Amino acid sequence: MTNRRTFILQAGLVGAGLAILPKLLMAKGNNVAGLQLYTLRQQLPADVKGVIAKVAQAGYKEVEVYGYSKAKGFWGLTPAEFKALIDQHGLKSPSGHYGMDQLLETGSPDEVNDAIEAAKVLGHTYVTMPYINAKYRKTAADIKNIVEKVNIAAAHIKKAGLKMAYHNHDFELIPVEGVTLYESLLKGTKPGMVDFEMDLYWVVRAGHDPVKWFERFPGRFTMVHVKDMDKQDNKLNTEVGSGAVNFKAIFAKAKVAGIKHYIVEQENFKIDPFVSITQSCRYLLDKLLS
Repeated sequence: MTNRRTFILQAGLVGAGLAILPKLLMAKGNNVAGLQLYTLRQQLPADVKGVIAKVAQAGYKEVEVYGYSKAKGFWGLTPAEFKALIDQHGLKSPSGHYGMDQLLETGSPDEVNDAIEAAKVLGHTYVTMPYINAKYRKTAADIKNIVEKVNIAAAHIKKAGLKMAYHNHDFELIPVEGVTLYESLLKGTKPGMVDFEMDLYWVVRAGHDPVKWFERFPGRFTMVHVKDMDKQDNKLNTEVGSGAVNFKAIFAKAKVAGIKHYIVEQENFKIDPFVSITQSCRYLLDKLLS
């Protein structure tokens, strides 16, 4: 039988439990969700401030930028202005995708220098190479040249106090004259100089198992793009947790991989993009990182 004193005591304990519950939930893990802003490339140019506010409201704590140029900045904002905007919404930016075609074409470091300058303002850890134009990767000799240029860029970036990372698509896993760009980069660059941001969708779409790459090159994959594959059409994306990518099996090997940042990206939508990114964020946090 519960008397008044016992009831008050129990109620007090419950109240205390409810008060500390959020802290306990947060203590389950310090992983946060990031968003590659290319996901919202249709929306950003028209309303960069409104879009960033909605990204924060969706539950993200990190953003990965793309498309920077010294002339246009980030959607019309200077790096300092964009940094102030993300700070306002409690967001950090650990990485940015920066084009490096000039380096591959002529050996010019100008784009790399511009990227470093912006990255320092935004507080990046990584300057990430996002894509290599097909004209630069036609032969095995081209692949060797890419590895050499990536090492040059990495040394330049490290000297500036940052780290270089490489983001893949599927073409890196397709043999060119008996070699693949992905393996060549992993073998031809040094841990601590070049990290890898594995786009899980593209690796799976290419018919590879991400875990096998983690096991072959442990600790090299400090970032992942969490991008799901539509079950009916593998050329399409879908919300995280709704598709064909087995994220639970992949993330079970997160320590082997060295994953520090989980960055959602989606390139096409069947539903409202803001509803989509919110759904993906919740699944990532509640089902995969909890």
